[in-house]
Amino acid sequence: MNPAAGQVHLVPQYRAGATTALVTGALNLNSYPDLRDGLLKIATESPDGLIADIDGLDVDDAALVTVFSLIAMRIGDWPGIPFSVVTARPEHRTMFADRTVDKFVPVYEDRETAEHLLSRPPRRRAAQLLARSVNSSALARDFVRRVCAEWGVAGLTEDALLIATELVENAVRHTESPPRLRLELRRGILSVAVSDDSPRPAVLLERLSSLEPGLGLRMIAQVAKVWGCSRSWSGGKTVWAVLTRRAAPSSGRDRG
Repeated sequence: MNPAAGQVHLVPQYRAGATTALVTGALNLNSYPDLRDGLLKIATESPDGLIADIDGLDVDDAALVTVFSLIAMRIGDWPGIPFSVVTARPEHRTMFADRTVDKFVPVYEDRETAEHLLSRPPRRRAAQLLARSVNSSALARDFVRRVCAEWGVAGLTEDALLIATELVENAVRHTESPPRLRLELRRGILSVAVSDDSPRPAVLLERLSSLEPGLGLRMIAQVAKVWGCSRSWSGGKTVWAVLTRRAAPSSGRDRG
């Protein structure tokens, strides 16, 4: 975090089973975006769960604790991991209860309890590092077909192929890093995500010509339940889309 931009500091501690973000400093109007964006960045690289330890966080205005509800909602879309808060401070618990935040975010007194009770729905995960080449999107499609067949989600395969092709081609076209393709399946929900090392936010533009490669924002919005662009704590970003068996049109949102 940038101390000049606010008074909140985050330190991720990556462990098997869950990542803990140690949060210290003061939550105020200036630091609110830092806390929100910082936790969303850490969530991008926390495949199994995220716990925010806020024991060392002072809150200037009780209304600001609703940021944790917002974070839970966004993490729920993608990466779809469990999220909880740890605090032993009674004033924190009162703020969460008064603002009904504890109805959306589980709150525990210590990390051990939070890790033990963290809800981990069954999920399957597969990843593929792709070289930057004219064959990248073809290799991505082969990977998606193979994984979807293995997971028994034939009804989502065509949409997943469309999204993977577009996201991989964008990464190859607009960044200098090899695209990293990741598929996840949880409770009938399939996510397709492509990561790269560029911090530049992704902007999926409509194609000016049907002869140009890629199918554009409109097609992704039509097949995905939701999609977005999430920056990562270590740098770079992930562009992702979520599919369900009854996907509905949705507009993209910049996540974190």
